[in-house]
Amino acid sequence: MTETLIAVTAPVIESDIGMPRVVLEAGYLQAVRVAGGLPLVFSPLDNEATRDRMFRLAAGLLLTGGEDLDPARYGQVPDGARTVSPERDAMELSLVEQALERAMPVLAICRGIQILNVALGGTLYQDLFAQRDAEIDHDRYREFDGHIHSIRVDGAERLADVFQAKEFVQNSAHHQGIRDLSPDLTAVAWAPDGLVEAVEYRAEGSAWTCGVQWHPERKLEEGTGTNRRLFQVFGREMRRAASGAPGV
Repeated sequence: MTETLIAVTAPVIESDIGMPRVVLEAGYLQAVRVAGGLPLVFSPLDNEATRDRMFRLAAGLLLTGGEDLDPARYGQVPDGARTVSPERDAMELSLVEQALERAMPVLAICRGIQILNVALGGTLYQDLFAQRDAEIDHDRYREFDGHIHSIRVDGAERLADVFQAKEFVQNSAHHQGIRDLSPDLTAVAWAPDGLVEAVEYRAEGSAWTCGVQWHPERKLEEGTGTNRRLFQVFGREMRRAASGAPGV
């Protein structure tokens, strides 16, 4: 049986010996296996021709966490954005465009949900603490693996099989978030202060395409099963799309 290849995006950082490194947390690789696939890692070090050849082999796209988006991508000047990677922005925005054109399933995590929103015309809070009067300190990286706040769900369709509850707690920690939601996306989950935590793309003829603001790859064994189901459903929808069967 042919394995399902999943395009997984990864950042590039400079090492202490002056050589660039492609960095991907182990949780993403474990999550790809939960989805029933094998990872095909994409980084800004790849040239466009190489990425195009690789992407033709993929059945789905997993957008991972990482740097801030360049505010210029959504028509703003820097006002709280931290380390940015224009090369990664360009790569991921191109991959999202290709995935939507191909009706390829997409799962967007943390930075990924922000890339998806910007790719479809939305904007971001560059710094939640500075730009938003919120009750929650979302930028709590020292508690990154902890239970940071609850998530409220309403109106989920493509994520209905995943959530199976109206409220649960997640490890959502980030200093940016969705400001103006793309008109092509539907919000289906929120933090207690109203910040969007999950979205669905429901365009006619589209594949299963969803994003979450938290990091499910870090909580695959969580008792509620929400995070494991997220990757299982992603894998199911990739195989369904590859077989030509109608999606959800």
